[in-house]
Amino acid sequence: MLRVKRFVVFSLFVVCVSTAFSFWFIRQSGADSRMVLPAPPQAGVKLETGPPGLTTAVNVTRTPDAQWIVQAADRTGIPARALQAYVAAAAAANASTPACGIGWNTLAAVGLVESAHGTYGGGSLNAQGQASGPLVGPSLNGAGFAAIADTDGGALDGDAGWDHAVGPMQFIPSTWRLVGMDGNGDGSADPFNIDDAALSAATFLCSHGRDLTKAQGWTDAIYSYNQSDAYVRQVRGHASDYAAETGTAG
Repeated sequence: MLRVKRFVVFSLFVVCVSTAFSFWFIRQSGADSRMVLPAPPQAGVKLETGPPGLTTAVNVTRTPDAQWIVQAADRTGIPARALQAYVAAAAAANASTPACGIGWNTLAAVGLVESAHGTYGGGSLNAQGQASGPLVGPSLNGAGFAAIADTDGGALDGDAGWDHAVGPMQFIPSTWRLVGMDGNGDGSADPFNIDDAALSAATFLCSHGRDLTKAQGWTDAIYSYNQSDAYVRQVRGHASDYAAETGTAG
């Protein structure tokens, strides 16, 4: 009888261990099976060159060449003001984190998917990069979207009950509070301004030591912005199109 009891106990132990291992393996397999896509080609850009001997101030980023902006905007359909912000933001992010290697076309692809470069709903960007439309996403109340209770008292999204993503790069207020940056040097970080939003998005994508020239780093960065394989594929497709339309970096 004692042997039988020992056998039963041993059998139960084996079953428990096997079950626990199975759950662990499934979780690991699910994490490892997430799609990883090659990083899209980096689009080229022509930056303005200053007069000989010009010494720029610290933290001043070179701006894209005005004629190049016009031509690239025409080829890609990206509003010139948005394109200027994407190029400047990528340059600034790469200057502060050289290992990141983010391309402006990746930022532009995110901006297209998130808000059609600030034009969603018939809006536009003015000369200062300010969005004319509200650019406030749907309520994150759990009905078809994640449930995120209000974190800003409705200051950014006008809803004191639930959060909404806001601005051309569609930041959730709580995320903006952590990563929002002043991209145009006016002394404030505004998610409805394309300069501020683009720099904040570039910095967010470059965080955690990611190398966006590599497949894993690029995929992880875009997935962190929106946890969806379909979203990652969509952004990569647009980023690749922009590179094809403007030429790749040399």
